[in-house]
Amino acid sequence: MTGRDMKIRTASPRDGAALLKIYGPYVERTAITFEYRVPSVEEFSGRIERTLKQYPYFAAEFEGELVGYAYAGPFHEREAYDWAVETSIYVAWDQRKMGIGRRLHDALETALREQGILNMNACVACPCGEADEYLTWSSLEFHRHLGYRLVGEFWQCGYKFGRWYNMAWLERHIGDHLGEQPVPKAFGDIRERMEQGLSACSGHQENRKIEEDRRT
Repeated sequence: MTGRDMKIRTASPRDGAALLKIYGPYVERTAITFEYRVPSVEEFSGRIERTLKQYPYFAAEFEGELVGYAYAGPFHEREAYDWAVETSIYVAWDQRKMGIGRRLHDALETALREQGILNMNACVACPCGEADEYLTWSSLEFHRHLGYRLVGEFWQCGYKFGRWYNMAWLERHIGDHLGEQPVPKAFGDIRERMEQGLSACSGHQENRKIEEDRRT
């Protein structure tokens, strides 16, 4: 798979079953998520629907198959936190380390900037000591590579598979913090413009592929 073969689009509740197939193995096999039980399709689809009321939720598609997703949610319910979000990214188990996570994060950051969000925060599970078969340092390293900085770590706060794990908070500032800060827009207010940009990007990548094919 190459970047030009994949497209990023807005997810919908109808994608719930396909995206749940991506998320399920993380629940069952890892401590990356502290959720114990795989949610039902109905519950997962409802999460997508609720997220899209305010925040972006993107899916990565390759040859008609969904191979990853990313979304943002509120950092905290109090109004003073409206300029900060918590982000999540999941990539299909057999498609990891192929650049999908970076593409999804780029789309997410672009949308959040358009909304007027200033702080992207990531809550990342970490081993309490050495990595094990359920959790490594890869998520933390991924976010650091994207420019996030570690701002805090909670020790032995998550219990799963009979083991205790740490939770790290990382942040990345993507906008200017002003004295008079405009209120962030809902994703619905910028969705059409964002989707046009994603479509144009996919079209540019396809044109480049055609041109490269002509040269070979």
